[in-house]
Amino acid sequence: MTALLEVKDLSIRFGGVVAADGISLAVQEGENLAIIGPNGAGKTTFLNICTGYLSPAGGTVHFEGRDITRLAPRKITKLGIARAFQIPQLFLEQTVTENMLLAITARRGAWSAVRPLGDAAAREEAMMILGQLKVADHADRRADELPEGTRKLVDIAIALALGPRLLLMDEPTSGVASSEKFAVMDVLVAALAARGVASVFVEHDMDMVTRYANRVAVWNGGRIQKDGTPQDVLSDPEVRRTVIGH
Repeated sequence: MTALLEVKDLSIRFGGVVAADGISLAVQEGENLAIIGPNGAGKTTFLNICTGYLSPAGGTVHFEGRDITRLAPRKITKLGIARAFQIPQLFLEQTVTENMLLAITARRGAWSAVRPLGDAAAREEAMMILGQLKVADHADRRADELPEGTRKLVDIAIALALGPRLLLMDEPTSGVASSEKFAVMDVLVAALAARGVASVFVEHDMDMVTRYANRVAVWNGGRIQKDGTPQDVLSDPEVRRTVIGH
């Protein structure tokens, strides 16, 4: 079976820092893969390579069997990989609905300065996705009025409006109050499952990893130190020493 995403022998360095040193990894449909590791291990660099924001010095990235190495981010998005960043990428002066319609219009390639933004079908789709993320009640609010947890979910809703099969996320609950993190991830993971979207997410909170990942890959020094189920990986003495800290 062809992997949804497959990288082989990725390598890249920044001066004397090796961010990827022969990374090989496959992501299957329906997986929620967590990437953990110390700061500077190359986790975000991996996401940037897979989404076209960085070009590797060596190696390849394939999505659904197609070589996407060095394609521009916009082309990769159109093929079915969406990205969510640590800081939500919203048009803050626009409403939640307007942000959603911009994403849907971009996916359709139907932008026009002389037509209203979004037809009835686009608005229905926007509300459906917002409903899946439990933020439909905020549809008419400006993005800059939203609390951080809601803003994160709206950011994910916008990413899903692009129609991905794979969503890459860099610390999806970064900046969210501790009391809200599990509620945000409960909604997020349920929405991904409902839409059949696989995910790869960078995370530092081991409770989040244990609860939401069905597979964990440990990055260390630009290499994959260990790859397996959360139970196997997080109970490994070397992982606990070098990554978790106890």
